[in-house]
Amino acid sequence: MGEAAVTTAKKREPYVIQTNPVPERYARGWHCLGLAKEYTDKPTRLDYFGTRLVAYRGEDGQVHILDAYCPHMGADMSLGCVKGNSLVCPFHAWSWGPDGVCDDIPYAKRIPEKAVIKSWPTMEQNGLLFVWNDPEGNPPIPGQEPRRLDDYYSGEWTDWNIRIVPIESNCRELVDNMADMAHFGPVHYSTVENFRNVADGHIFVQYMDGGHEILAEEGKGFTSVATYEGPAYMTTTMTGSMDGYDVTTHLLVAHVPVHTNKFEIRLGVMLKKDAKLTDKQNKAMVDEYTDMSVASFIQDVDIWNNKIRVDNPLMCDGDGPINMVRKWYSQFYMDVADIPAELKGHKEHITRGYGKK
Repeated sequence: MGEAAVTTAKKREPYVIQTNPVPERYARGWHCLGLAKEYTDKPTRLDYFGTRLVAYRGEDGQVHILDAYCPHMGADMSLGCVKGNSLVCPFHAWSWGPDGVCDDIPYAKRIPEKAVIKSWPTMEQNGLLFVWNDPEGNPPIPGQEPRRLDDYYSGEWTDWNIRIVPIESNCRELVDNMADMAHFGPVHYSTVENFRNVADGHIFVQYMDGGHEILAEEGKGFTSVATYEGPAYMTTTMTGSMDGYDVTTHLLVAHVPVHTNKFEIRLGVMLKKDAKLTDKQNKAMVDEYTDMSVASFIQDVDIWNNKIRVDNPLMCDGDGPINMVRKWYSQFYMDVADIPAELKGHKEHITRGYGKK
């Protein structure tokens, strides 16, 4: 009997996942805070950007947002009241104007020069309230305002129907979805026939069509165009079907960081009204479609809440351009002067779809 043959396979080293520390810095840009009409002269507490803010509507009709903690003795001014255009602290009645400057101390002869708190720029568009965040403290960048959605003002569409979903993770995980074509099958029971991404300055667009077990009935496909305008406000125009009806919707997926490892998503639906239905029936339809959209969307949540951050993802040729969207997204965490020219230009990527199941 001959000696046993000994074969030695080449040792393959396991891939090492890199998870870098997340700096405490929040993206520069406009962040959506939901329906503007829900903000009244009753102060609203907002726990975002690693701190606490307070929003209120003044007698000028504008929504103002200030840092919530009074620098005098630390009271939470979301427990205070509105007087004119100013916010009055509940502890000692110091009054703060919409510009953040203290405009009255009822028992003082002189207001300290240092009595100034941060005032956050706001705007209302498409029935929504937005707040501007910038780590450098600069004013909003012209041309980066959320674009007007004419359908909202036409009277032919329902109002936004919005749900809030908290996520225990870093908000980059959500933005990755814009390029992650491969997750639509295992997570969302979708088929993807065409998938294209376009980056252009502060805009990132995902074009997709295919089939969907929840948002499109059997035998019918869906198409969607999802657009990020800045780091945190994304709207999608989608065609699908429900209860035998063809439906066209605008979807809202807007997130705001609570801190570096938690964020809230506002998931909203606007539906084009069917002229053959009553307002009550159209409202019922948008409620049902919102439930379906939430059911589809939250399939990601358990994964996000239990995954780790991977800064060097191991990619294959069927994945979408994850690195492309991450590079685009990184510009919002840099000082404006440090943004490279390549992130300001136009770039496209087409990923091969995987057809019908």
